Amino acid sequence: MENRSVLIGLHGISGVGWKTIDLLVRSCSDLKDLLHWPAGEYGRLGIPAARIQRLIDELTPFKIEASLEMYERLGIRILTRFDPGYPRLLEETAQPPWVLYCRGRQEVLQRPALAVVGTRTPTAYGRKAARELSHALSAAGFVIVSGLARGIDAEAHRGAKDGAGGTAAVLGVPPDRIYPPEHARLHEEIIAGGGLVMSEYPLGTVPHPGLFPMRNRVIAGISLGVIVVEAAERSGSLITADMALEESRDVFAVPGPIHSPKSRGALSLIKQGAKMVTDPGDIYEEYSHLMSSLGGQTGVSAQSAFMPSPVQQLTEDEAILYRLLSSVPVPIDVLLEQTQFTFGHLHSVLISLLLKKVIAELPGSSYVSI
Repeated sequence: MENRSVLIGLHGISGVGWKTIDLLVRSCSDLKDLLHWPAGEYGRLGIPAARIQRLIDELTPFKIEASLEMYERLGIRILTRFDPGYPRLLEETAQPPWVLYCRGRQEVLQRPALAVVGTRTPTAYGRKAARELSHALSAAGFVIVSGLARGIDAEAHRGAKDGAGGTAAVLGVPPDRIYPPEHARLHEEIIAGGGLVMSEYPLGTVPHPGLFPMRNRVIAGISLGVIVVEAAERSGSLITADMALEESRDVFAVPGPIHSPKSRGALSLIKQGAKMVTDPGDIYEEYSHLMSSLGGQTGVSAQSAFMPSPVQQLTEDEAILYRLLSSVPVPIDVLLEQTQFTFGHLHSVLISLLLKKVIAELPGSSYVSI
């Protein structure tokens, strides 16, 4: 049995956490010896008696093989710190995961990556900014990393999944679960599109809120930098940004309206020295030394690398109306005055734009672009 198999077995034992595994790896030059360790050897290291009993009961060749077969049956590939494909940047962090459970292409982890994170309840402006920025960066060849959560995370994955760089999702739940459940289709689209979905939590881990902040260190750890799109003053996204700073990663922030609570976290980061991002070129110039090797759309301007404008897909009247809208709500009476359309025609054009999902209707018959 290989040392990596023993490590996977250790990692799957309930109550045996990162520090215990670290202690055992440092204390035992050949992990296969652990299969025969008596209780006294574990006790000598100061491991509590209850945990020792679990190690003796669970760390057996039969149970390890059964676990490996289960992962293989579920189509989950395993990457350990003993494997040559383990991401170098993540290895350099203070607490790199011992094991990553993966679905999709692990090769994604070998390419330059940027994290895009933000609030779970974004504005139309935030959704559009995350989606278009992620699309442009992926088109340039960067892997876009996020957490498959609602809001900005999901928009980042959607924008990036079809680009040259693709996308990687880091789960806060075990690899056989999908959270939130409505992202099941996005989960499969990422994998089918050549991306990667991964988790450091073994099968059987009981999901709880504490897993998600720990997941954030992995998002920051595999990335060259973290881009915060929209975040409140107290936000998990700011935790990810703090973790990025602790690991000497770059931190970027997309500015938003000064009166929007969703923008306060990003604006605060900018005040503290994070680089402000208003177009992809702000990112490209930070990594100019990488651009020629990424294999993406590096010969275009920052602005033209954005997702093609929805205006290209609209009729003439739809394009006129779309250009009048932004992230700031515009009442229907203002649109009537600005377009000079009849009410009936304006209403039909609005319905068409809503069906094409390029605008959204807000309470009070106001409209925004998305």
